[in-house]
Amino acid sequence: MDGAPDAGELTPPDRTLMGPGPSDVHPRVLRAMSTPLVGHLDPAFVEIMDEVQELLRYVFRTDNEWTIPVSGTGTAAMESAVGNLVEPGDTMLVATNGYFGGRMASIAERAGGDIVTVDAPWGEPLDPVDVEAAFDEHQPDVFGFVHAETSTGVRQPDVPELTGIAHAHDAYVIADCVTSFGGVELHVDDWGIDVAYSAAQKCLSAPPGASPLTLNDRAMEKVLSRETEPRSWYLDLSLLEGYWGEDRAYHHTAPITNVYALREALRMAAEEGIENRWERHRDVAGGLKSGLETMGLEMNAADDYWLPSLNAVRVPDGVDDGAVISFLLEEYDIEIAAGLGDLGGEIWRIGCMGHSARPKNVEYLLGALEDALRTEGYDPERTPTPASDD
Repeated sequence: MDGAPDAGELTPPDRTLMGPGPSDVHPRVLRAMSTPLVGHLDPAFVEIMDEVQELLRYVFRTDNEWTIPVSGTGTAAMESAVGNLVEPGDTMLVATNGYFGGRMASIAERAGGDIVTVDAPWGEPLDPVDVEAAFDEHQPDVFGFVHAETSTGVRQPDVPELTGIAHAHDAYVIADCVTSFGGVELHVDDWGIDVAYSAAQKCLSAPPGASPLTLNDRAMEKVLSRETEPRSWYLDLSLLEGYWGEDRAYHHTAPITNVYALREALRMAAEEGIENRWERHRDVAGGLKSGLETMGLEMNAADDYWLPSLNAVRVPDGVDDGAVISFLLEEYDIEIAAGLGDLGGEIWRIGCMGHSARPKNVEYLLGALEDALRTEGYDPERTPTPASDD
């Protein structure tokens, strides 16, 4: 190589992020990321760690002592939850009514678990009757399901009924809350969830890199009494306990700037009030849903289990889903996403999360989508609503 490359200054485009994540990061969170670094065992950072853990408990609606941000994205939190709780020889029942249930099953299989599944069509929630039947047939040790399925726009109702079935069979429950934490009603303790995990870049509107995880005492006892070590050293909760527990012993260098950002995002959730935050997401996403339906578009999920934070919209006949996505990005700097897996080419996934969940973003998106659809020969007859100053 002749010389050092000249990459120039960093100038990414200024997008309006209305996809499945990341969402727009609030300016307060960006400012927190510019805070000077301290060491990951500095007494000042230890105090920040304590604050982050208490704020996570508030948003999870839990008193679980073992509540931490995992150093990594939401998939790291998923792998930490599943890979620690599932031991070789354990049977895990996994709900596969979407893409991320399938990922959970893959991680459990790599952890040495024997995988059995309970299915529902992509776009529908689990039926407790089917879950009960699967428990009676397989007697699993662990049950995993997705509370808010990012690939289908489905929110799983009846969570206490599902956890009740699992606990009646002495099974542990793992809930994927990646697209619900901080934006959709969630009660870890009251709903009987043993382990829950999430991500920072969705309803919290922080950058990815420090991902919420909580385990109750019962689940942590199973983790600490394993006969074999987890296959991941980095995500071994028995080792991480030394860093995030009382001792604060070195395990790895925490992503300090991401923890700053997560703390500020959680502070904002606490300031808003978690119930108010849930209501805001419902209201703003309700405006998006109404606008889409007025344009003649169909939601993938029925009203009873519609997921406000992730709106899956059926692509009309004759419309190229990728062309619409590209048009929005190129002409309006708006990001939405295509379908995954079984729904590839059939839906658009439109996020309404965190700082992105604002009326002005919704109105901007609806107008841009109307323009994009017309370029594809689809005529949306929408009655415009006034833009908000919010």
